[in-house]
Amino acid sequence: MAKNNNDKIKVIPLGGLNEIGKNMTVIEYRDEIIVIDAGLCFPEDELLGIDIVIPDITYLVKNVDKVKGIFITHGHEDHIGAIPYLLKKLNVPVYGSALSIELIRVKLKEHRITNAKLNIVKPKQQIKLKNMSVEFIRVNHSIPDAYSIAVHTNQGVIYHTGDFKIDLTPIDGEQMDIHRICEISDKEGILLMMADSTNADKPGMTMSEKSVGAGLEDLFKKAQDSRIIVATFASNIHRLQQIADVAKMYNRKVAVSGRSMVNIVGVAKELGYLNTDEHIIDLNDIHKYKDNELVIITTGSQGEPMSALARMANSEHKKVEIKKGDLVIISAHPIPGNEKTVSKVINFLLEKGADVVSSDIADIHVSGHARRDELKLMQAFAKPRFFLPIHGEYKMLKRHSELANEVGMKEEDIFIISNGEILELDRKSARKAGRVPSGRILVDGLGVGDVGNIVLRDRKHLSEDGLMTIVVTLSKEDGSILAGPDIISRGFVYVRESEGLMEGAKEIVLKIFETCDSKKIKEWAYIKNNIKEELKEYLYIKTKRNPMILPILMEV
Repeated sequence: MAKNNNDKIKVIPLGGLNEIGKNMTVIEYRDEIIVIDAGLCFPEDELLGIDIVIPDITYLVKNVDKVKGIFITHGHEDHIGAIPYLLKKLNVPVYGSALSIELIRVKLKEHRITNAKLNIVKPKQQIKLKNMSVEFIRVNHSIPDAYSIAVHTNQGVIYHTGDFKIDLTPIDGEQMDIHRICEISDKEGILLMMADSTNADKPGMTMSEKSVGAGLEDLFKKAQDSRIIVATFASNIHRLQQIADVAKMYNRKVAVSGRSMVNIVGVAKELGYLNTDEHIIDLNDIHKYKDNELVIITTGSQGEPMSALARMANSEHKKVEIKKGDLVIISAHPIPGNEKTVSKVINFLLEKGADVVSSDIADIHVSGHARRDELKLMQAFAKPRFFLPIHGEYKMLKRHSELANEVGMKEEDIFIISNGEILELDRKSARKAGRVPSGRILVDGLGVGDVGNIVLRDRKHLSEDGLMTIVVTLSKEDGSILAGPDIISRGFVYVRESEGLMEGAKEIVLKIFETCDSKKIKEWAYIKNNIKEELKEYLYIKTKRNPMILPILMEV
């Protein structure tokens, strides 16, 4: 690498700041750009009809010649979910662990992308570019083969922790490589650390994943005559392994329900991340076994309406019917915002006679994210010159910045920025240096980015007040009314029970045509606007509602 200590490194988060999910960070040095993660998030309630939300990659598309690759920390949706959409615009290499790459491959197959350059990397492996070298370092998280990423440059090392916790007794025996982090810090010095802030407001240390096994074993022991259904995150392969191990201990067969769960179990077994034998059975065969011989692992721990658990709770599942005596274990904490949907599913399960145990009742879930004491340890390992908290809502970023200050970092060396802001730095200094285009791109069906604020506003209007459509057929020769006005109401009032209201609306429309001269009748925009304004006032006086009014004029 040619030495040039006057040039700057740009760090540009395009997602993951002031929010949960949609994680994506750009690092630009000289004429090269690398992208760390490309995740999605799921829509909030006000995003009516939207399927997923991905980051705005306008900046990457404009600088496509500089982009050298996408480097993946781990295989969770909020870190890999946007990759198919990214690769449709940027045909660049993707680097990640075997599990991450295989999960990405499944996604690309669904999107019919066949020309992706997918590269499996191992811990401590470095991908050497012209001006940067990207190194993968093992960390612990709630999915196997999670990495942090060290970007080596002439200016210093940019260290991205990825999602992590310090688990001294991991299920797979693969501990976080603390030694390598300390070695980089001591030999090269870490110029900037970007660190996971999810649990920055929670004291102490996150429990080991291994602690969940004892809680599950206790529940299995007590439910000797019941069928057991366990809902958890599909990607938490270590949790799936523990469930399978406890099931085997109690001579139970394991069936899997939910598309994402089936996909991940298949991938994990194929790659050797999930060690099971003949006690895994097909869901279609559960009727061959007694209740006390079965465990069903399912998706739906967050109460998602279309998930397998929610369909079981609503008696809509094709293979599993909840019955009295079933033990349902929800081995996950509700993600903020999902509490109501989880509670709703639990209520339905209880109504059907199932016993429900959640993580607030028993020790059956631990987080995959570091708490305050672990975050302090990471500061001590890395000893960064500058610090940028990432991955979290503003309150989390703020708590993490305060924590860094507590362990000795100066306030002026700690930066809280937002998506799209540029942090520009070299060996001696760091500063905010403007913005690039950023935001959220809404994916609705096959449409990517074609739904914006105006469409969402209309959807909100329709959902709250409904629609009234007025159809009038006019003569092409003289503009006289040949048919109509016919009025169709959707989500506003039931027409058959509101005949007086409908007749009044028709009279208003007819009056508008009667008072227009023959020239004005040809000006459809004028007529439509009059119909909207007059009916809006009339309907509000009569109903105190504001439906969307859609006049349709046809000529024959």
